[in-house]
Amino acid sequence: MMLEKNLAKKGIITDAVKIAAQQEQVSPEKLASSVAAGKSIILKHRDRSVVAIGEFLRVKVNTNIGTSPDVCDIDFELEKLKTACRLKSDAVMDLSTGGNLDEVRKKIVQESSIPVGSVPVYQAMIESIEKYGTIEKMTEDDLFDVIERHARDGISFVTVHCGVTLACIEMLKKKKRKTGIVSRGGAFIASWMIMTGRENPLYSNFERLLDLARKYDLVLSLGDGLRPGCIADASDNLQMSELMILGQLTRRAWEADVQVIIEGPGHIPLHQVIPNVQLAKTICYGAPLYLLGPIVTDIAAGYDHIASAIGGALAAWAGADFLCYVTPSEHLGLPTIQDVEDGIVASKIAAHAADIARGNSEAKIQDDRLSEFRYIRNWKQQEKFVINPERFRKIRESQKVYSEEVCNMCGKYCAMKIIDETIKKAGLQV
Repeated sequence: MMLEKNLAKKGIITDAVKIAAQQEQVSPEKLASSVAAGKSIILKHRDRSVVAIGEFLRVKVNTNIGTSPDVCDIDFELEKLKTACRLKSDAVMDLSTGGNLDEVRKKIVQESSIPVGSVPVYQAMIESIEKYGTIEKMTEDDLFDVIERHARDGISFVTVHCGVTLACIEMLKKKKRKTGIVSRGGAFIASWMIMTGRENPLYSNFERLLDLARKYDLVLSLGDGLRPGCIADASDNLQMSELMILGQLTRRAWEADVQVIIEGPGHIPLHQVIPNVQLAKTICYGAPLYLLGPIVTDIAAGYDHIASAIGGALAAWAGADFLCYVTPSEHLGLPTIQDVEDGIVASKIAAHAADIARGNSEAKIQDDRLSEFRYIRNWKQQEKFVINPERFRKIRESQKVYSEEVCNMCGKYCAMKIIDETIKKAGLQV
């Protein structure tokens, strides 16, 4: 397997780098240099798509889908996948925990036109429960075999909770967190460690994980298994201890030419968002930062996509590279198709707002073009530049209007129409 990072270090510009560079409107040499340094990564989905994530690039958005033990309908999840692709999500993660997990994953990988990620520890623990009746009997081989199964099936990146260690468990016993461990993968690993008294194999045998990543050019998303699940737990010693470990593992991965993403905190109060991003970037040597949200208040249940977009925009402006969407169903239930759409759009708004603030010229051009067509009331052209053209069209078509030229909020008293006609009558040049 040819490794993107290794080739970039040798000065070899691969086809994937060329494609991604063209998408981002940057030079292939600049992107390859960033990949070589570990500050950007290349996600590849079979021969269908390439996505670059990292410094000086457009902020990317990920969509989570997947079955649950209570709702196991692969067709339902494939509809969510279609929604993600239609709305131009940059990647999708299969978080399935119900049904035939191998079949679900294979179908998602097959149907997806964008890179697919996964969390193999879910399946390893579930299979252990089904086989042995308890997660305690899961072996190290069981876990690594599942990781390889995911990679072999075409998964582009995997979340691995390598930073949850026995030392962290001891800290957790002494620390009175309001919400304990909210990461499902983190909870699985921590529970296995507490029951067995053994070290996390993803940490103790990190070299074995690196060997698998090298074999399949698999991107490792170093998961935040101890992320805060409420703003009261934000930036505590558990979160920071795990982050320090991830920084150490980042260097080891880079030495093995393995690409790495760092996963960041979940619930963070607004004033701590920028310091958290800056700290993660410093401790992990500028590796791409992937955030769930962050959600900036705990009381927004039913509207957590909004709370997440607020935090995501600020975090991305501060340097986060990859935003995982949050839906209105967060903390409440499995997302519906509409929830998926709302979550993607909210995250894409946050990412785009950050792109403008970060000086991305292509993002600014998109806004400028929309504004030009808005001024002359050209609705068809406006539709081409909005994040969700389908919703734009649906709202427009549902309204009874005074004239096709305006909307019915102001009708014939449209401010832009009035001033535009006045200027023209006066013969002024603006």
